Amino acid sequence: MNLAEQLEQNEKYDEAYAEYKKMLVKKADDIELLTKLAHLALILEKKEDAKTYYAKILELDPPNILAHEQLIDLFWNEDRFKYYLLRGNLHALQQQMSHAKNDYKKAIEHAKDPKEALPARYLYAGLCEGKGRFNEAIDEYLKISDYDDNNPAVFLKLAELYEKTEGLVAAIQTLERGRKDRGFKGEIYEETLAGYYIRNSQPEKAYELTQNELTKARALFDMEKNEAGYDILMKNKSKYANEKTFHSLLAQYYFQKDMFDDAFKEIDEFAKLDSNSPLIYQMRALIYEKKDDGFNEHVNWGKYNILRGERDVALNEYLTAYRFDDKNVDLIETIAALLEAEGDKTKASEFYERLADVDSKNKLALEKLAEFRESIGDNYGAIEYMDRLKEIDPRNQFVKDNYAKIKDAAENGGLMSFFKKIFGKRMGV
Repeated sequence: MNLAEQLEQNEKYDEAYAEYKKMLVKKADDIELLTKLAHLALILEKKEDAKTYYAKILELDPPNILAHEQLIDLFWNEDRFKYYLLRGNLHALQQQMSHAKNDYKKAIEHAKDPKEALPARYLYAGLCEGKGRFNEAIDEYLKISDYDDNNPAVFLKLAELYEKTEGLVAAIQTLERGRKDRGFKGEIYEETLAGYYIRNSQPEKAYELTQNELTKARALFDMEKNEAGYDILMKNKSKYANEKTFHSLLAQYYFQKDMFDDAFKEIDEFAKLDSNSPLIYQMRALIYEKKDDGFNEHVNWGKYNILRGERDVALNEYLTAYRFDDKNVDLIETIAALLEAEGDKTKASEFYERLADVDSKNKLALEKLAEFRESIGDNYGAIEYMDRLKEIDPRNQFVKDNYAKIKDAAENGGLMSFFKKIFGKRMGV
């Protein structure tokens, strides 16, 4: 035990406090040491020191509950703005968002001027956005923009929210107003606006504004100046070879030139950098559409919508692909699994039956069909599928776990067994 701890244990708080302060010179970011100092400062009624130490703890460890609680107590009578701000932060840490929101509102009300209220407004706006109350968040950011007037991040956030509520045009107008009225510039601001221009079919404006070679190439492609865009990409190939946007743009160029093999190669390079992007399958689907390959077109649209969480749309795409090829094992299995996940086990069983027809040794199909037959009380049907499973996979775990149980149910249970027992006795069976 060091000297400071011994002094503290002996209730020599002044001396312990002095010793801890000496230690702080070499351990300025030690949270445990800061906590000891803050605690002793409270005992010694050095409230300003305690505030300083607890504030430092929050700087180093923002989720620190103890520091929040102590500062809340310290500011209760002295500063209602800070009191409510800290209480809001604590409630947010505890996932009590409605309480946090109320606290931030009270903090705003108790601020001595609009400038002081800004931190609470930012936090309040963030909570509104997190709850999907975008219009309420917009109102707060508009108030923030009146007093934090040199912060382009406010306009970037407003543009993001306006896109969600009113669309791209409103987002663009917001950023344009920031450039005109506030003189906002800078790479992030201007490249964000250029990106909005691209998405809003305004490639000329994007080309004029952007300094990014990839965005310039994209704008040129959208302006049907394909060779000029391709030249930019080739000049910067080594610079952007490991960026997925580079490969997607090259794929777009080759697609427009009907150079499908080259386009597929670029999509494969893109997939190496972002294997879970829906864009992979969107690009492939568009190529197959252009090649008049309906099966692969709809399979890829299906994969695209799966990654976007649109399972109903994906299922329709897979069913359309099935019309082009009703013997593709992977496709049939995918459709059956989707139907099962949607809770339509009867329809799923039809596709598992089709799967078993196409691939008589498909263990998954036989297992699923055995499960389904048992679930509807057709234990004899379940045994038939399990017997097929035993033939192709004698050690199959599903068969080991379920065969005896289902066979017993088939032979000794159910309506047929009941009739056998009743009428069999009468007939001397």
